[in-house]
Amino acid sequence: MTASVRSPLPGCAAMLVCALLVVAAPAPAVAADKAADAVRWLALRTEALSYEHGEGVAKDPARAARLYCEAALLGDAEAQFNLGWMYANGRGVDRDDARAAYFFALAAKQGHAQSQKMLRFVGEPGAKAPECMRPALLADDGRDMLVARGEAQEAVFGLVRQLAPQYGVSPRLALAVIRAESNFNPQALSNKNAQGLMQLIPDTSARFNVKQPFDPEQNLRGGLAYLRWLLAYFEGDVSLVAAAYNAGEGAVNRYRGVPPYAETRGYVKRIMSLFQREAHPYDASVTTPSPELPRIRLTQGS
Repeated sequence: MTASVRSPLPGCAAMLVCALLVVAAPAPAVAADKAADAVRWLALRTEALSYEHGEGVAKDPARAARLYCEAALLGDAEAQFNLGWMYANGRGVDRDDARAAYFFALAAKQGHAQSQKMLRFVGEPGAKAPECMRPALLADDGRDMLVARGEAQEAVFGLVRQLAPQYGVSPRLALAVIRAESNFNPQALSNKNAQGLMQLIPDTSARFNVKQPFDPEQNLRGGLAYLRWLLAYFEGDVSLVAAAYNAGEGAVNRYRGVPPYAETRGYVKRIMSLFQREAHPYDASVTTPSPELPRIRLTQGS
């Protein structure tokens, strides 16, 4: 059965993402990871194109550049070229040949022919990676909050990179949740009996068939399955997904938005600052959306 995918992108983008999601259905792990990467690249790049050219949305070159850069960070050569082109020509951003060369060089290394040609005109890449290619949030002491610290955390990062694409969840979103929930401690246990890396309560573990919540892989799979469900239920609204992960989807529906709990509001702010995006692609075939979404959106727009 072909998965139905709703997307905040223009209609043609939704169909393209849908087609790629069929390819990305869990199969051999490597093939699934590559297909999932393609889904994310395409969604980001198509959204960026829309904002760059004002197709179906208000023209917003700065937002287009941010989206291109996120896709570029994931390794999309076409997004790397498009962003290089924007800087080389000053299209909605300040002209910067060194920055243009940086992105053209990334794409050229992947065999992107147009980028290889453009490098002849823009000179040498800048010495430092542009800020958008170093997206991890810094703590007050200057440490990168989404970079592994030591072998134990690196093992968690590796699991997230492997598993998150299988569930259609951005590894960055999964890592943000883990950072906020357990600070990468697979043995974490809260006073509310939330367990493991993604702090699954027993009801959530049962709901997503997690038998051993302190096993890192089982816990991750359960948490990722829940995030995938929440993304479909709240149609990719990251703030609502974060609020529901913390307080439950029932509370979000009842309050028609982020509940007025200090803990939940602080949690949402933390996830949003770590993830740095308001929307996330989602698979609409996972579940029907929340019946409260129209009222939630009306409240958010007021």
